[in-house]
Amino acid sequence: MTEIARGLVHPWAVAPLPDGGFLVTERPGQLRRISETGAVSAPISGVPTVYAHGQGGLLDVVLAPDYSVTGRIYLSYAEPGEDGTAGTAVATGLLRGDALTEVRVIYRQMPKLEGPNHFGSRIVFDDNGHVFISQGERNDRPTAQKLDMLQGKLVRLNLDGSIPPDNPFVGRKDARPEIWSYGHRNMQGMAIDPRTGKVWQSEHGPRGGDEINLPEAGRNYGWPVITHGINYSGLKIPEAVGTAATGMEQPYHVWEKSPALSGMAFHVNQPASKWNGSLFLGALSGRALIRLSLDGERITGEERLLESLEERIRDVRATPDGLLYVLTDEDDGRLLKITPPGVAGAP
Repeated sequence: MTEIARGLVHPWAVAPLPDGGFLVTERPGQLRRISETGAVSAPISGVPTVYAHGQGGLLDVVLAPDYSVTGRIYLSYAEPGEDGTAGTAVATGLLRGDALTEVRVIYRQMPKLEGPNHFGSRIVFDDNGHVFISQGERNDRPTAQKLDMLQGKLVRLNLDGSIPPDNPFVGRKDARPEIWSYGHRNMQGMAIDPRTGKVWQSEHGPRGGDEINLPEAGRNYGWPVITHGINYSGLKIPEAVGTAATGMEQPYHVWEKSPALSGMAFHVNQPASKWNGSLFLGALSGRALIRLSLDGERITGEERLLESLEERIRDVRATPDGLLYVLTDEDDGRLLKITPPGVAGAP
């Protein structure tokens, strides 16, 4: 483990850049560029105004598939609305030095709701010109089952924000056409498996019941009707009928005790690495980097790393050279480089 930078204010997401540097979001609303040697820039101008309350603020940052040509990036964030409301939004812009230009909002979670929690949000791209946006149900449980609302939904759009005609609910008057899957609670981890192109996502359960899902078009993933968790008060979730119900999907993997998952990255196609064939997830309350061993898509084991740091792990990203980059979500947050055993530079 090597510390690249520190002094970050609750950093939320890291995007490695082709020049060896990084873009990092800070939840209060700053986007910063960090050099390969750890120099932290002043806040990049042009970032949209965020609702920086509770779990809200500036969230994910990813490079567009055409970044090398255009310099375009995507940001997800909690967007303020009228009368104290807010909702998850996604904007694109062109990165020009330390400024973001031609900023355009391509997605807004509607309707906006009151409350400071459960915004999600991660952004990933498939190989077919689509962007997936994960969100939360804004701590308003019933919304996750309502197809005329966007809370608690995984959304799929074209890269410009338009709606793919083959989305599962296109043409239904009682459903939003942006929806890919529904019945989600608060999705703060998402990644594409490079081996298959499938979307994997992780979400916070309540007290217990954190999940991994491989969301498929039109499927219902159950929240709050089915869950392995209970309320933080210790009482049963009012809408829950148990851990299974007809027409609702089972989680692909579940933790009965919540590590509080955030951030996800595949470490695959790395024959030199002893961790080749792993899925990494950040853990907030668990204060660890979780490594799941994979046999194909089957999860065969779990290891917890970085526990001695006693810091909340907010994000993890993998790069083609076999390295991992991790953010700690603290007042004095850090960007760390992890060199897996067997990869060049490891002890």
